[in-house]
Amino acid sequence: MEPLKFKALQISEVSENKFESELIERDVNDLPAGDVLIEVYYSSVNYKDALSANGNKGVTRQYPHTPGIDSAGIVRATSSDLFQEGEEVIVNGYDLGMNTAGGFGQFVRVPAAWVVSCPRELGMRNSMILGTAGFTAALCIEKLIVNGLSIDSGNVLVTGASGGVGIVAVMLLNKLGFQVVASTGKTTNHNLLKELGAIEVIDRSELSETSARPLLKERWGGAVDVVGGDTLFNVIKALNYGTSVAACGLVQSVAFQASVLPFILRGVNLLGIDSVELSLERKKAVWERLASDWYLPNLERICTEIGFDQLEESLMKVLHGEATGRYLLNLQR
Repeated sequence: MEPLKFKALQISEVSENKFESELIERDVNDLPAGDVLIEVYYSSVNYKDALSANGNKGVTRQYPHTPGIDSAGIVRATSSDLFQEGEEVIVNGYDLGMNTAGGFGQFVRVPAAWVVSCPRELGMRNSMILGTAGFTAALCIEKLIVNGLSIDSGNVLVTGASGGVGIVAVMLLNKLGFQVVASTGKTTNHNLLKELGAIEVIDRSELSETSARPLLKERWGGAVDVVGGDTLFNVIKALNYGTSVAACGLVQSVAFQASVLPFILRGVNLLGIDSVELSLERKKAVWERLASDWYLPNLERICTEIGFDQLEESLMKVLHGEATGRYLLNLQR
């Protein structure tokens, strides 16, 4: 039998701290060991993929490497009783695309413990328009609701609203009946965000300036923050009494100057969100929710479909905060 060849984006360290990418042909036999061989139909471009593609050793330790923390495709071979050949499945998180060859290749091989069946009502394409970014947005909103977010809480802020997590958070919050205020640095996206459900769009500069004041006027009934840094602390200082912010990003900075006063005087909550090591059962439940009562029918509105030939450019746009919405990588183009 002829070896099964496929295309993949490979990032190589050509000299110390210098990385280059190229589209190569690989052999399926060179993939890491695993229970499930998946032919990848769709992937998506996330900030973590951009970091991996640019040699960030905090994301990917060993090169050459194929990034892509998301993949949706069809099972082509499996040693697991949990899946059947021909089944549509999703893999996101765990080590995929970090140190295990990821979804920027037409095949991946992974442990069965990383794989969930793709809900039929969602489909592979929509699952990857959402990808880890949309999945993370859903996790943020779920955790906010568990911690008391309600329609009566007040306006819900979404920072970084033009990016993947932010734009899906705006759409989901609007679908659930919340009043959403979107923050973005892209003035050209104000109309789009309003069309997707934001009642108001503010410039990110309103939230990013360093302030020595330990508390600000109460303004937010809840928040989804993908920015981190001083923006996150400014959001915390302006939360309404007893409300919460779900933090899932670090676009501005991984660090911020903080005070305990918002927590002990207003009883607010800082909620951490992780989508990588979440249990498989929880991942299944979130994907099922996104396929049912949280289904978004207008995902194509935020999608730019790309092929391998546009992948490097798209990664750079995501890395530098120049992207709007979601890049969907079609590996069958």
